[in-house]
Amino acid sequence: MASNLTERLSRLVKTMRGQSRITESNVQDMLREVRMALLEADVALPVVKDFIARVKDKALGQEVVSSLTPGQVLVSIVQKELAATMGDGVADLNLAAQPPAVILMAGLQGAGKTTTTAKLTRHLIEKRKKKVLTVSADVYRPAAIEQLKTVTGQAGGEWFPSNPEQKPAEIAAAALDHARRHYFDVLLVDTAGRLAIDEALMAEIKALHAQLNPVETLFVVDAMQGQDAVNTAKAFKEALPLTGVVLTKLDGDSRGGAALSVRQITGVPIKFAGVSEKIDGLEVFDADRHAGRVLGMGDIVALVEEVQKGVDMAAAQKLAEKVKSGVEFDFNDFLMQLGQMKKMGGLSTLMDKLPAEMAAKAGHADMDRAERDMRRMEGIINAMTAKERRQPALLTDGKSKASRKRRIAAGAGVQIQDVNRLLNQFGQMQDMMKKMKGGGLFKMMKRMGGMKGLPGMGR
Repeated sequence: MASNLTERLSRLVKTMRGQSRITESNVQDMLREVRMALLEADVALPVVKDFIARVKDKALGQEVVSSLTPGQVLVSIVQKELAATMGDGVADLNLAAQPPAVILMAGLQGAGKTTTTAKLTRHLIEKRKKKVLTVSADVYRPAAIEQLKTVTGQAGGEWFPSNPEQKPAEIAAAALDHARRHYFDVLLVDTAGRLAIDEALMAEIKALHAQLNPVETLFVVDAMQGQDAVNTAKAFKEALPLTGVVLTKLDGDSRGGAALSVRQITGVPIKFAGVSEKIDGLEVFDADRHAGRVLGMGDIVALVEEVQKGVDMAAAQKLAEKVKSGVEFDFNDFLMQLGQMKKMGGLSTLMDKLPAEMAAKAGHADMDRAERDMRRMEGIINAMTAKERRQPALLTDGKSKASRKRRIAAGAGVQIQDVNRLLNQFGQMQDMMKKMKGGGLFKMMKRMGGMKGLPGMGR
């Protein structure tokens, strides 16, 4: 996520916090660094100029000069102005219309419109409790119609069939009629894109807009496009009365300029951000929280939400009751714990939401290794028999333990040392679970902090 921009600005944040007093000279130095960071991140020049002017005006104001902690105030000003540039707070979808509320998805080919349509379907079903219908008006790419059918099914929505022989206007009219007759709350219309802006594309989407009169017209743009995103945004803004922006691929190693430019160029809020390839990888865009991420301050709220979303509370409760009753923690339980971590997006996804200093201490290389270790552990457990998973003692006691380990290592494609390492880690976890029976979860978590055997905690 905007790694280069985040790195430069988070370094700057540390420098600014060390300032004992604010002068015009060090404000100028700070602004020069910010300007370079933004330009390198492909933020549009007019946006950079406006941003720098606003920060300078406030940084040299009386409230900073008289502050006891001027470095902190400077950081606060930069964060507030970043948030203001991206739209201030959260802008939700406006669905206040006679059902079905029509949402038109616009953007270039490859920006991620079809996937975003499915992700938005999932969001509307789960968060807004809406009955959602999708339709593809992209008659130029038959694969796009099939793709929408597949991903809509994954999202839990309903798909309206269309085919390349039909006209986009004909598809839209039929889908709208179907949505009305079957009492759908929302109709999502996925439109055709091009590799570049052309007159035919704009004429078609204008006609669709006039025909459907959507309550929301969302411009879907690839966050990794940089300066090209700005040019595309201008063209779509001139052609359509846009109501919001969806930034896709915000989890990629992008320069991050699109997030800072598109809002100001289009004049409409960023409403959603695609943060992973999964069907639930769509976040309501919060400018304040995103500004914190860009400055390397992390997003603890998003981290907590990720954990809450990924944890199966029923399974966790079942495990707690099992341990409390005195039944031993086994490999099936261990495998479930690894699965819970994967549901949360893995260690690297969670680390991206930590403040930059904490993430740097953990290290991406360490996280990558920990992810590989987790996959290896899953492979080893899956190579065990059902009986071995239920009775871990078969692998630690008895005459047949060596042959069992050899068979498991061969089945998982690893060395016997890897199987032994897993058994040691599992043994530590088992011991903790026994202690947890009397001491509760809190004590277990404290012990985990000092544990060296689990992924990401050293070897």
